Order: sequence, then C-alpha cells, then structure tokens
Amino acid sequence: MNETPEKPAAAKKAVMKKAVTKKATAKKAAPAKKAAAKKTATKKTTAKKTATATKKTAPAKKAPARKAESRAAMVRRAHEINDGLAELYPYAHPELDFSNPFELLVATVLSAQTTDLRVNQTTPRLFAVCPTPEDMAAMPPEELEELIRPTGFFRAKSKALLGLSAALRDRFGGEVPGRLEDLVTLPGVGRKTANVVLGNAFGVPGITVDTHFGRLARRFGWTTEQDAEKVEADVAAIFPESEWTMLSHRVVFHGRRVCHSRKPACGACAIAPLCPSYGEGETDPEKARKLLKYELGGQPGQRLKPPPDYPGQPAPPLAPPAAAS
Repeated sequence: MNETPEKPAAAKKAVMKKAVTKKATAKKAAPAKKAAAKKTATKKTTAKKTATATKKTAPAKKAPARKAESRAAMVRRAHEINDGLAELYPYAHPELDFSNPFELLVATVLSAQTTDLRVNQTTPRLFAVCPTPEDMAAMPPEELEELIRPTGFFRAKSKALLGLSAALRDRFGGEVPGRLEDLVTLPGVGRKTANVVLGNAFGVPGITVDTHFGRLARRFGWTTEQDAEKVEADVAAIFPESEWTMLSHRVVFHGRRVCHSRKPACGACAIAPLCPSYGEGETDPEKARKLLKYELGGQPGQRLKPPPDYPGQPAPPLAPPAAAS
C-alpha cells in the first residue's frame, strides 16, 4: 500500500519537470522570435522607404517618340503642307509696306525685335523726310533716332541705317544691289534681310528664316536645326527654288495666325493631319478658333496698305503723340 501514493508523486514531478523545461525553451526561443519579427519589420520599412524614394526620384515618362519617317515620305509630306498652305493663304505677301527696294531694305532692318505693324506705322514719317539713301545718310543721328524710336532699339538701328545708306551712296551709286553677296556687306544686313529684299524687290528666290519660319520648319519635321542658315539649307534641299519666296510667306503667315509659339491653334489648323507636332497646342476646335489672329480672327492685318486681294482690314496708322498738358 505504500507504493500506491508514490506513483502519482513521481508523475507529478515529471510533469512539473516537463513544464519547466518547456518554459525554459520558450524563454530561450523568445529573443530569437522577437529578433526575427524585428528583422521582418525592418525589412518591410526599408522596402517601403525604397519604394517611396524610387517613386519620388523616378524620371517623368517621356512623350512617345515619333514614328520613324523616311526621307522620301518627309519630302512628300512637306510638299503636301506647302500645297495646303497655298490653298489657305492664296493672298500671302510680305507684311512690310514698301514701294521700292530701298524702302523694303530699311523696313526689314527696322523689323528686328518688333512687329511688322509697328514698322509700317513708323516708316511713313521716316520716308517722308528721307526717301533716298543720300537723304538718310545726311540725317543727324539724333533726328533719325527720334523718327524710328517706336520700333525699339533705335540707337543701334539708327547706326545701321546711317551705315547702309552711306554704303549705298558711296559704293553702289545710291541703288540697292540685287545680289546676296553685295547685300550682306551692308551694315545691319544679314542673310535673312538680304533674302527678304531679293525675293520681294528683285524676284530672286530666297528662303526667309525668321523666328516663325524656324519654329514651324522644326514642328513640321523639315529640320532639327536651330541655326538660321542651317535651317535655310535643310529647307532649300526639300523645295525647288521657284517655291522658296512664296513658301516663306505662307509659313510665316501660318506661324503668325495659327501655329503660335506658346499656344498653337491645333484644333483650327487646316494642315493638322499632315503635322507631326499636332497636339502641342489647343485641339478643341471652338477654343482653337479663339486663338486665330489677323484676318483669320477678324482683326486688322499688319500693313497700312495691304495688297488688293488681302481679305482682311488694313492696319490703323500710328496714333499721334499725346499733346503736352
């Protein structure tokens, strides 16, 4: 009978020993488990931070590249654009008022860094005082500056006009030469000015690369160049010489009226299906129509004396200066 109670005590002792062992094992395992959990949390935090940083520093997605176009396809499209512009602007013309090569030369020099409208409003008084190179070369600088002041940069322009007038008087018998190599030797006259004079006063083909022409030539995919002479060379290789002068007028007309620098009126553009840059501007037709300028927008043009076939209104003359009170 003494053996019977000993068995439960032994079993109890074994259970207690097992519990202590289990507790000790759990106690030993706790730090490892805690470390593993901490490691997992750290890993998740690091991954989250990395993802956030990647999201912040990732470069913006670039616009999809244009579809590759062969040279032949580009040239064909360029001619279609020229045809479309010819239909849209059958009345395209130089937007400077002039009646002879000297007036056109002077007006073109004055047009730098200002509008043709402001030049056209200024030249009537100027040519009334000095209609010939001899007259202009004899003008006192301060008087010439005052006459051309509305066009801006009047001191630099006055110096150029006095210099080119004296050169015309002394080297060319008071006549504007009809060759590019002669024109570019005159003070203030570069290739752009020379081509304007040659194409519109002498009927010699020339491409006029002003800011409008250069911008549209790049938008049309005719060139990627920024330099005016390189743009001229690229475009000249696409079109025959017979088109150069009128092409210049059409492209400049379109740049001033529709394909503006900051916000082109893409939705009102007649040649939009041919333009690889469609979508750079306003595409909604109603909103785009409100961006049209000059005769397309129902506003006066730039010339005080436009050609007879011009469908818009003549520009107003320069307002007289306010009387001193």
